Formats: sequence, structure tokens, C-alpha cells
Amino acid sequence: MKFKIGLLPKIIMAIIAGILASMVFPLWAVEIFVTITAIFSNFLSFIIPLIILGLVAPGIADLGKGAGKLLGITALIAYASTISAGFLSYLTTEWSLPMLLSAEELKSGANIHVEESVSAYFNVDMPPLMGVTTALVLAFVIGLGVASIEGNRMKVILQEFKDIIIWIIEKAIIPMLPLYIFGIFIKIGAEGQVAVVLGLFFKVIIIIFIMHVLWLLLQFFIAGSITKKNPIKALITMMPAYMTALGTQSSAATIPVTLSQAKKNGVDEDVADFVIPLCATIHLSGSMLKIVACAFAIMYMTGMEANFEMFAGFIMMLGITMIAAPGVPGGAIMAAVALLESMLGFDQTLIGLMIALYITMDSFGTACNVTGDGAIAMVVNQINKKINRKNIVEVSN
Repeated sequence: MKFKIGLLPKIIMAIIAGILASMVFPLWAVEIFVTITAIFSNFLSFIIPLIILGLVAPGIADLGKGAGKLLGITALIAYASTISAGFLSYLTTEWSLPMLLSAEELKSGANIHVEESVSAYFNVDMPPLMGVTTALVLAFVIGLGVASIEGNRMKVILQEFKDIIIWIIEKAIIPMLPLYIFGIFIKIGAEGQVAVVLGLFFKVIIIIFIMHVLWLLLQFFIAGSITKKNPIKALITMMPAYMTALGTQSSAATIPVTLSQAKKNGVDEDVADFVIPLCATIHLSGSMLKIVACAFAIMYMTGMEANFEMFAGFIMMLGITMIAAPGVPGGAIMAAVALLESMLGFDQTLIGLMIALYITMDSFGTACNVTGDGAIAMVVNQINKKINRKNIVEVSN
């Protein structure tokens, strides 16, 4: 039997190995890995617009299929839940982090991407084919156009392009991430910034975990108040889906369990069969919580400007950009990289820290996503009952 190590253990091992290596490797050896990291970072910059186009356009095109009015209602609720989680994350992190980080940590953190004492031997420029904004607009135009004209041939082309992008993510980007993270941390270690980075990681992980618990409670209390069901009992019913997602790290792979538990919460079979797979693609409140909290924490620690207006635009765009990302391991953070660079001003080092910090809690974000899908299914089921009752009254009149 072949033993397979998951991405999270690989990332953790890469962080530890990078820190230890920075203590014993000579400068020339450190610079070799910094060079590899720089080249991979340029490849990421090149491929990110293609990832956006390959994931977002087919995702929007597929929204043309569905159950009419319920499709729009479900998509609106999922998007509202996702961006609300983002604003909660920003406000919570903005309030709590200043109390957790000392002045000395902030002073050290400000030097993370300022003091470049270790540099690459050389670099390989890989200019992207288009900018991030162009890729987003093109994805929206193509996706909405294909959905409106029901262009089956274009859907096939978009799906095949999506398959290519997923193949690149799974076969090239994800396998290279541990080496990329190793290069980031050997550089940070060589520049003497390890302690402050690890301190930030620990504190942010605690904040994110608490937010996940509170967000799930809020979602199910709202769903319970609308459906007149016990919210705690409904949340407990969804726990098998939560635990499954912790293991699979994939919303898509957890769909069978999420479906089964949603039906146990009284959701009609037809509604559950429609809402759960759709939400597995478009509802990412847990991922949003993590990305916003991690981004704010890194920006705050490094002394970058991180105001509400900046994050409001970031959150609204991220809620759309992450469409279809849950089907790909690490898809949400890959989709977010472009916005982190273009809207929040992240550089190569900060992107590496962001990916490492995000993946350390990847399972919990996915689990929060799929459990929240159960709450949305309960709400949509109640709305569907009201629509059906209204239709019956109209027909009888």
C-alpha cells in the first residue's frame, strides 16, 4: 500500500525545514533556493490570469443551468454569506490583532519585505498575457455570454480549458508549493525574521478558528429563525459533513455527505440535490474568513496600509473570483493571489507567507464552507415552499 502525504503536512515540513536550513546553510546555498522561489513566483504571475479565466468563466457559464428563480436566490444568498464573512473577518481581525501583537513584533514585522539581505542569482521574466482586471472582465463577459445564448460548443471549450488549468494547478503548482514555501522561509530565516512570522501564524490561527465557530453558529441561528427549527440541532446534524471536509479538504468531494445531512435537516430532496452541489462551487464563507484575516494580519504586521475601503473592494471581488475554486486543492488561495497583488499590493515574499498561512488552516475553511451549505439549503427550502404555496394560490384563483 502506497503511503501518500497530504499538502498540509508537506507545507508544515517545508516551513520547519526552511527555518532549520537557514541556520546551517551557507549564503550561496540559500540564494539558490531564493532563485528557484523567484522563478516560480514569476510563473505564478504568468499563470494567475489564466487561472481566473479558466475557473471563473466556466463557473459563470454553468450558472445558466438550473432551476430558474431558485438559482438566482441561491446564488445571491451564497454570495451575501461569503462577503458578509469577509467583512466580519476584517472587523474582527482589525479589532483583535492590535491587542495580540506587541510593538516589538510590529517593528520586526515591518522589515520582512524591506530588508532584502538575501537576493536571487538571476531571474526569468514571464510577463502575463493579460492583466488581472482584464482576465476578470473577460471571464465575466465570456461566462455570461455563454450562459445567455446556451452555447454548448463554447461550454465544451471552456470546460476543456478549465481541465487544462486544473491539471496545471494539480501537477505543477501544488507539487511545487512546498519547495516555494521552503524558499520563502529559508530567506526569512537567513534575514532573522522567523520568530515574528511564527508568532503571527499562531495568533492568526487562533483568531480564525474562533471566527469559524462563531460564523457557523450565526448561520444556523439565522437559518433556524427562518425555518423555525432548532439551530443547534441542525448544526450538530451537519457535523458529519464538517468532519468529512476536514479529511478531504474538498467541498466537491464532501457533496454526498453534505447532501445526506441536509436532507436529515428536513430539506426537500429536489432542493437539496440542486442547492448543495451549487453551493459547493459558489459558497466560500470559510475560505473568505481565512483569506481576509490572513491578508489583514500580514499587512498590519508589515506596516502596510489596510483600511476598510481597500478591503471592501477586495472582499466584493474575491467573492466572485473564487467561483469554482473549491473543486481544486488550494484553488481559493490561487484565485486570490491575483487580487492580493493587484488590490492589496502583496509582493513575492508576502504571497509566500499568505499561501503558507492559508494552507495551515485549509481543512477548517473547507469544513466551514460545506457546513454553511447546509444552512443555506434550509433557507432556500423554506423560500421554495413559499413560492410553491404562492403558485398554488394563483392557480386556484
